[in-house]
Amino acid sequence: MSSAAHVHGTGGAGTSPEHALAAGAVAPDFTLHSTPDQSVSLSDFRGHPVILAFFPADWSPVCGDQMALYNEILPEFRRYDAELMGISVDGVWCHRAFAEARNLHFPLLADFEPKGEVARQYGVYRPEDGTAGRALFVIDDEGIIRWSYVSPIGVNPGADGILDALEHLQPREVAR
Repeated sequence: MSSAAHVHGTGGAGTSPEHALAAGAVAPDFTLHSTPDQSVSLSDFRGHPVILAFFPADWSPVCGDQMALYNEILPEFRRYDAELMGISVDGVWCHRAFAEARNLHFPLLADFEPKGEVARQYGVYRPEDGTAGRALFVIDDEGIIRWSYVSPIGVNPGADGILDALEHLQPREVAR
Protein backbone atom coordinates (compact mmCIF):
# COMPACT_ATOMS: atom_id res chain seq x y z
CA MET A 1 0.00 0.00 0.00
CA SER A 2 1.45 3.38 -0.91
CA SER A 3 1.68 6.20 1.59
CA ALA A 4 -0.83 8.19 -0.44
CA ALA A 5 -3.45 5.48 -0.37
CA HIS A 6 -6.81 6.42 1.10
CA VAL A 7 -7.69 3.68 3.52
CA HIS A 8 -10.97 3.46 5.34
CA GLY A 9 -13.05 1.26 7.53
CA THR A 10 -16.79 1.14 7.66
CA GLY A 11 -18.19 4.10 9.51
CA GLY A 12 -21.71 4.37 10.84
CA ALA A 13 -24.52 6.15 9.03
CA GLY A 14 -23.61 9.76 8.43
CA THR A 15 -19.88 9.12 8.68
CA SER A 16 -19.18 7.03 5.69
CA PRO A 17 -15.57 6.64 4.66
CA GLU A 18 -16.50 8.00 1.24
CA HIS A 19 -17.20 11.42 2.78
CA ALA A 20 -13.92 11.70 4.70
CA LEU A 21 -11.24 13.79 3.04
CA ALA A 22 -8.85 11.53 1.16
CA ALA A 23 -5.10 11.43 0.74
CA GLY A 24 -3.89 14.24 -1.50
CA ALA A 25 -6.45 16.79 -0.27
CA VAL A 26 -5.30 19.99 1.37
CA ALA A 27 -6.11 19.73 5.08
CA PRO A 28 -8.59 22.49 5.99
CA ASP A 29 -7.06 24.91 8.48
CA PHE A 30 -8.92 25.50 11.72
CA THR A 31 -8.57 27.16 15.08
CA LEU A 32 -10.07 25.41 18.10
CA HIS A 33 -9.83 25.89 21.86
CA SER A 34 -7.45 23.60 23.74
CA THR A 35 -8.19 25.31 27.07
CA PRO A 36 -10.75 27.96 28.02
CA ASP A 37 -8.27 30.73 27.17
CA GLN A 38 -5.95 29.13 24.56
CA SER A 39 -6.54 28.15 20.96
CA VAL A 40 -4.61 25.97 18.56
CA SER A 41 -4.54 26.32 14.78
CA LEU A 42 -3.53 23.58 12.38
CA SER A 43 -1.35 26.13 10.57
CA ASP A 44 0.68 26.57 13.79
CA PHE A 45 2.22 23.17 13.03
CA ARG A 46 3.26 23.79 9.42
CA GLY A 47 6.69 22.23 8.97
CA HIS A 48 5.75 19.19 11.11
CA PRO A 49 3.59 16.17 10.38
CA VAL A 50 0.28 16.28 12.25
CA ILE A 51 -1.99 13.46 13.38
CA LEU A 52 -5.64 14.43 13.82
CA ALA A 53 -7.58 11.88 15.85
CA PHE A 54 -11.31 12.66 15.69
CA PHE A 55 -13.29 10.76 18.32
CA PRO A 56 -16.95 10.73 19.39
CA ALA A 57 -16.81 11.64 23.08
CA ASP A 58 -14.68 11.99 26.18
CA TRP A 59 -15.41 9.32 28.80
CA SER A 60 -16.68 6.64 26.44
CA PRO A 61 -14.82 3.34 26.92
CA VAL A 62 -13.49 3.01 23.36
CA CYS A 63 -12.44 6.67 23.19
CA GLY A 64 -10.71 6.42 26.55
CA ASP A 65 -8.78 3.35 25.44
CA GLN A 66 -7.87 4.94 22.08
CA MET A 67 -6.58 8.17 23.63
CA ALA A 68 -4.69 6.23 26.34
CA LEU A 69 -2.98 4.14 23.65
CA TYR A 70 -1.91 7.25 21.74
CA ASN A 71 -0.65 8.82 24.95
CA GLU A 72 1.39 5.69 25.67
CA ILE A 73 3.04 5.70 22.24
CA LEU A 74 3.42 9.48 22.01
CA PRO A 75 7.24 9.09 22.06
CA GLU A 76 6.96 6.99 18.90
CA PHE A 77 4.93 9.74 17.16
CA ARG A 78 7.47 12.33 18.32
CA ARG A 79 10.26 10.21 16.83
CA TYR A 80 8.76 11.26 13.49
CA ASP A 81 8.53 14.90 14.68
CA ALA A 82 4.74 14.49 14.50
CA GLU A 83 2.22 16.41 16.59
CA LEU A 84 -0.91 14.63 17.79
CA MET A 85 -4.24 16.36 18.43
CA GLY A 86 -7.48 14.77 19.56
CA ILE A 87 -10.70 16.44 18.38
CA SER A 88 -14.29 15.90 19.52
CA VAL A 89 -17.42 18.00 19.96
CA ASP A 90 -16.98 18.00 23.76
CA GLY A 91 -16.31 21.36 25.42
CA VAL A 92 -12.98 22.51 26.85
CA TRP A 93 -13.98 21.82 30.48
CA CYS A 94 -14.95 18.25 29.67
CA HIS A 95 -11.68 17.79 27.74
CA ARG A 96 -9.71 19.23 30.65
CA ALA A 97 -11.24 16.80 33.15
CA PHE A 98 -10.80 13.85 30.76
CA ALA A 99 -7.16 14.74 29.99
CA GLU A 100 -6.36 15.14 33.69
CA ALA A 101 -8.06 11.86 34.61
CA ARG A 102 -6.25 9.98 31.82
CA ASN A 103 -2.95 11.90 32.28
CA LEU A 104 -2.90 12.78 28.56
CA HIS A 105 0.09 14.72 27.23
CA PHE A 106 -1.33 16.00 23.94
CA PRO A 107 -4.01 18.59 23.23
CA LEU A 108 -7.69 17.73 23.04
CA LEU A 109 -9.44 20.31 20.90
CA ALA A 110 -13.05 21.34 21.38
CA ASP A 111 -15.03 21.31 18.12
CA PHE A 112 -17.85 22.60 20.29
CA GLU A 113 -19.30 25.77 18.80
CA PRO A 114 -20.33 25.84 16.06
CA LYS A 115 -20.80 22.20 16.93
CA GLY A 116 -18.80 19.85 14.76
CA GLU A 117 -17.69 22.49 12.26
CA VAL A 118 -14.19 21.03 11.85
CA ALA A 119 -15.49 17.45 11.77
CA ARG A 120 -17.84 18.57 8.97
CA GLN A 121 -14.91 20.12 7.04
CA TYR A 122 -13.08 16.81 7.23
CA GLY A 123 -16.22 14.85 6.28
CA VAL A 124 -16.51 12.93 9.56
CA TYR A 125 -19.40 14.58 11.44
CA ARG A 126 -22.21 12.24 12.52
CA PRO A 127 -25.45 14.27 12.38
CA GLU A 128 -27.54 11.35 13.66
CA ASP A 129 -25.90 11.56 17.09
CA GLY A 130 -24.17 14.95 16.97
CA THR A 131 -20.62 13.63 17.35
CA ALA A 132 -17.46 13.30 15.32
CA GLY A 133 -16.80 9.92 13.81
CA ARG A 134 -13.79 7.89 14.84
CA ALA A 135 -11.40 9.07 12.13
CA LEU A 136 -7.68 9.54 11.70
CA PHE A 137 -5.76 11.86 9.41
CA VAL A 138 -2.00 12.08 8.92
CA ILE A 139 -1.05 15.44 7.44
CA ASP A 140 2.41 16.14 6.07
CA ASP A 141 4.60 19.11 6.91
CA GLU A 142 3.10 21.11 4.02
CA GLY A 143 -0.54 20.62 5.08
CA ILE A 144 -1.49 17.81 2.69
CA ILE A 145 -3.45 14.80 3.95
CA ARG A 146 -1.30 11.74 3.27
CA TRP A 147 -3.47 9.09 4.95
CA SER A 148 -6.98 8.90 6.35
CA TYR A 149 -9.00 6.19 8.02
CA VAL A 150 -12.58 6.06 9.27
CA SER A 151 -13.11 3.33 11.85
CA PRO A 152 -16.40 1.80 12.90
CA ILE A 153 -17.65 3.89 15.82
CA GLY A 154 -17.24 1.08 18.36
CA VAL A 155 -13.77 -0.04 17.24
CA ASN A 156 -10.46 1.36 18.45
CA PRO A 157 -8.43 1.80 15.24
CA GLY A 158 -5.11 1.42 17.06
CA ALA A 159 -1.94 3.09 15.85
CA ASP A 160 -0.45 0.81 13.19
CA GLY A 161 -1.92 2.80 10.29
CA ILE A 162 -0.69 6.08 11.76
CA LEU A 163 2.82 4.70 12.24
CA ASP A 164 2.89 3.26 8.71
CA ALA A 165 1.81 6.62 7.28
CA LEU A 166 4.43 8.48 9.31
CA GLU A 167 7.09 6.00 8.16
CA HIS A 168 6.21 6.76 4.54
CA LEU A 169 6.59 10.51 5.15
CA GLN A 170 10.21 10.10 6.27
CA PRO A 171 13.24 10.16 4.01
CA ARG A 172 14.62 6.61 4.00
CA GLU A 173 17.86 7.51 5.80
CA VAL A 174 16.05 9.19 8.73
CA ALA A 175 13.73 6.35 9.72
CA ARG A 176 14.83 4.29 12.75
